[in-house]
Amino acid sequence: MFPDFRSHASLSIRHQQGIGLPIALFVITVLALLVTGMAQLQQATARSVSLQIQSQRAFHAAESGAQLAVAEVLDGADCATVTTSVDFSAGGLKECGAEIQCSVTAPLSIPGGGGNRVYTLVSSGECGSGNELARRAVEVRLR
Repeated sequence: MFPDFRSHASLSIRHQQGIGLPIALFVITVLALLVTGMAQLQQATARSVSLQIQSQRAFHAAESGAQLAVAEVLDGADCATVTTSVDFSAGGLKECGAEIQCSVTAPLSIPGGGGNRVYTLVSSGECGSGNELARRAVEVRLR
């Protein structure tokens, strides 16, 4: 009723072809490719986060430069009093800088208080160097 495998055991071992080794090599190769892909993805993500941080620092440098320029224009009522370059040395803006440009329109007939001149301040913040250099600009108008 049941086949007797004992008599055919020595014969069947001689005729077997091994598939285990090719399957093991295939699995190892696929796993190695997955690990390599995940490592590259992690590296790209880390670089992206680093550039995002540099971009935010450059924006805050530009914003700080614009705030400084607004204070100088309001104190001196002229573009001549505005600092054109600021290098930050403390806190989160260390090794960042801002370039500031100021321009003023000709006197306009603007109703209400606040004067009749419109000042345009453009502050360009820059952080990092080489491949991690980030630049951002902020434009402010005031009268």
